[in-house]
Amino acid sequence: MSKVAVVTGGSRGIGRGIVLELARLGYRIAIHSRTGGVAAEEAARLAREAGAPEVVTFEADLAEIDAGVALAEAVFLTFGRCDVWVNNAGIAPQVRADLLEMTPESWDTVLATNLRGPFFLSQYVARRMMEIRDGSSAAQHHHVAGTDRTRSASGHIVFVTSVSSELASVARGEYCVSKAGLSMVAHLFAARLADEGIVVTEIRPGIIATDMTAGVREKYDRLMEAGLVPQRRWGTPEDVGRAVAAIARGDLDFSTGAVIHVDGGLTLGRL
Repeated sequence: MSKVAVVTGGSRGIGRGIVLELARLGYRIAIHSRTGGVAAEEAARLAREAGAPEVVTFEADLAEIDAGVALAEAVFLTFGRCDVWVNNAGIAPQVRADLLEMTPESWDTVLATNLRGPFFLSQYVARRMMEIRDGSSAAQHHHVAGTDRTRSASGHIVFVTSVSSELASVARGEYCVSKAGLSMVAHLFAARLADEGIVVTEIRPGIIATDMTAGVREKYDRLMEAGLVPQRRWGTPEDVGRAVAAIARGDLDFSTGAVIHVDGGLTLGRL
């Protein structure tokens, strides 16, 4: 039976780009969105057209830990397994306020969705992946011939962060902190789960053309023309999706903890 991938925030933008690339690999797909609606149904339709044999949509507010756990439980109940879990859902501050004007409410809202929620959701998902692995054949998933192990991973957890993990934007400090924290979460889970056969990878996108960046399109068009991005173009959701597809194919199974920059060279050190 086809493998299963879950993409949080999969109804639009980067999440939809990831969904479609995984659909092209033949994955059965769970698309999470916070509110469902037309965008989620359109993403599901496009995924089926791209080759996914089964697509199910789920709604949950991942800022609420119980809602995240309920989402994961529903996924495992529906599909019986999860091979690739992509933590993509995230929000920007409602108001781009100067660092000295940021409110505690904005801080709490952004960090609950972008950092606190994914941490505890991934904790639950990792435990379930390990339970499923331990319920499978020992010859397939455990030690074989001393310290030798099979080549295939027991599962993949992917964290989609941002170049804001390392580049400061003083008008959206809470977003930068949330993504920097999520980068460490990915690092921590990679270290903890390496010996469990679960590969953890961080995808760090740059300036990607989505509805989230539509409001700053003209600003970044000018900056790109001036050379801000060495490859001199916007990134696309498909660029990020192809990076996740490489992980899902198993191309990077000996690279747990890797940080993959999908940013056109934006974070290259240059004089």
